Order: sequence, then structure tokens, then C-alpha cells
Amino acid sequence: MSEPNPICVALDTPDLDRARALAKALKPHVGHMKIGMEFFYAHGAKGYEAVAAEGLPIFLDLKLHDIPNTVASGMKSLMQLSPRPAIINLHAAGGLYMMKAAADAVDGRAKLIAVTILTSLSNEDIWAVGFNAKQETSAHAASLAKLAKAAGLDGVVCSPHDLAGIRAVTGPEFLTVVPGIRPAEDASHDQKRIATPKAARTAGADILVIGRAITGSPDPVAAAQKILDELSHG
Repeated sequence: MSEPNPICVALDTPDLDRARALAKALKPHVGHMKIGMEFFYAHGAKGYEAVAAEGLPIFLDLKLHDIPNTVASGMKSLMQLSPRPAIINLHAAGGLYMMKAAADAVDGRAKLIAVTILTSLSNEDIWAVGFNAKQETSAHAASLAKLAKAAGLDGVVCSPHDLAGIRAVTGPEFLTVVPGIRPAEDASHDQKRIATPKAARTAGADILVIGRAITGSPDPVAAAQKILDELSHG
């Protein structure tokens, strides 16, 4: 699977006017917009629809994780947004039946993807919360991706470091949405398992989620275009 423009810019701000301005300015330079908790909890459906009105596909990043019935009901509600999200997600750690219930609720109206292991978590972090200490993040991410595929999902959110193992168990058509993307000159901030845009694409990422490297730049349009140019020129 391949995206013509793989950049998904993360509009991680509670400021509605700024989110709309960024969406309008960046529209010619990115392939998707990501709306996450910070924005959605501040502005809800009306704020979402104001940004989505700019016309780019939206990745609605709310990471649902609860009992199957609750997640299914939440997905049904989110499918009422206009326009509907192009991509929506949940936590794979919610289990097979939760993911199946969500897939049934979405019913093909959006790409449904599962978060595997957050990019902010190291091996030590996942072991501390109870993951098998004999396996590293990449092995656990691959297992969760395999479970997501078995549940009928369209893809996963994963670290660039986990792409090879996930591709090995899910195949090339399973969508990989990859945060933790930082141009070489940028700081890692609170993410630990990161990669440059080019390295992530080479490893098999379909969509690159990029936030602060673009939105925190003095010139977000120039920053997005620079990344796109670097990707386009191999």
C-alpha cells in the first residue's frame, strides 16, 4: 500500500483558529490531517467539522480503549461526523473482541487501525507495565498487529522501529501509520523510538504522522514542503 503524499500533519492544538489556519495553509502540501484528543476534547464535533471542511482526509486519533460494547457505541457515534474520518483508531491492547466489535460498528465507512506500542515507550517501559520481559517492543508490536489483522482491521499505528516485524506478519497491503517522525535536525521531544521521514518510508511506512516538526516551525508550509521534496527525491 502506498500514499501519493504520505505526510499526515498532526494538528495538536486546542486553538480552533490556529488549527483551521494550518489546515488551509498546509492543504496543498500534505496528504492527511490528524485531529487528536487535545483538539477534539476542546471543540468536539463542531471543531472537527470546521477543520474537515478544508477538504483533506482526516485521521481522527482518539485511541478508543474500553469494553467491546462501549467502543462499538463510540465508533457508531463518530461515524456520524460530517465528513466522516478517513481513518480512525483504537488500542490493540483492548483485545480481539473489542477490535471486532469496533470493525462491525465502523462497517467499512472509515479505515480502522489499531495502536500497537506507543512511540514514547521503551523496552523498559513496556516491561514495567507487565509485558513479557523476554520480548522487546518490536515483538509485542508485531503480535498486536497480527491480532488487529485477525480482527478485520485495516492497519496499525506503530513506531518506525517496529515496521519490519509488522510487515513480516501482516503483508504489504496492511496500512501502516507511523508517528515518531523527526527530520534529522529536529529534537525527539517526548518520543523515544523515532526515525527520519526517509528512513521510515524505506522501512515500509505508508503514512507519516508529523506534528511539531511542521506545526512548530516558523514557516509550517516550507517545513512540510521540504520534507515532501526530500521524500520525492529518494
